[in-house]
Amino acid sequence: MVLIIVILQVIYVFADFSSAKIIDTNSVELLAFQNRIDSLKKVEIENRRPKNYPFNPNYITDFKGYQLGMTIQEIDRLHKYRKQRRFVNSKKEFQVVTKVSDSLLNRISPRFKFPDWVVKRNKLKEQYNSSTSSNISTLNGIDSIGQSFSKILEISTDRLNQATQQDFETVSGVGEVISERIIKFRKKLQGFSYKSQVYEVWTLNRITANRILKTFKIYKKPIIQKINVNTATFKEVLKNPYIDYELCKNIFEYRDEVAELQDISEIKNIDSFPTDKYDRIVLYLEAK
Repeated sequence: MVLIIVILQVIYVFADFSSAKIIDTNSVELLAFQNRIDSLKKVEIENRRPKNYPFNPNYITDFKGYQLGMTIQEIDRLHKYRKQRRFVNSKKEFQVVTKVSDSLLNRISPRFKFPDWVVKRNKLKEQYNSSTSSNISTLNGIDSIGQSFSKILEISTDRLNQATQQDFETVSGVGEVISERIIKFRKKLQGFSYKSQVYEVWTLNRITANRILKTFKIYKKPIIQKINVNTATFKEVLKNPYIDYELCKNIFEYRDEVAELQDISEIKNIDSFPTDKYDRIVLYLEAK
């Protein structure tokens, strides 16, 4: 056993285990393999790099604003402006509202992404300004902006109850969402009977509503199908856009009490009846 160990040690000391084969580091195969590794490294580095995705500046959060380099005061100015249900629709408006520096604006504005209708409107507005050499404010809410700007956009009608969604979008401040809400609310009402009903469209601010009413008019009140309050079901009365569940319940309790309403004006005798909505409620009710 000892002899075997000694023999192995001798072999280990004096034997040449080195490979006689020399690797060519300039071989085509090795260079191609190295290039492939380098390419994969670049891809991995690029994947790990933070992405600069485009964003709508109207929805900048506190954290997003901090990442962009905005101060707390600049972020607060934007949030205060948005609480008024107003939107910035260009990088210039963004700077006016937030008061960010030119250097910061130039750095972050290339990533601003506004809705398509805003981009289209801004282009049309630039064309209008260049052709008329007039200065139209986009921020201070001057009523003439909607009236002036609508002149360069074609509308199919100026009738409030026949206007299409695209017609409403010609008004400054009205985009796809608001125009869709106007159409849905008009359908629910069976048509606008009073121009003041436009102010009831959800999230539509008064300035924009005024612009709409400067462009579109009610020339003839819609024909609304009324229901007989004495024979209607609870569900039918509740469909009235100005009657909530509590008022509907009170109407039926009053109807049970008097047996039959002789005139629709009697509903004003109901406790807690909203008299300010009477003219709207009776658009859909009658007593026979």
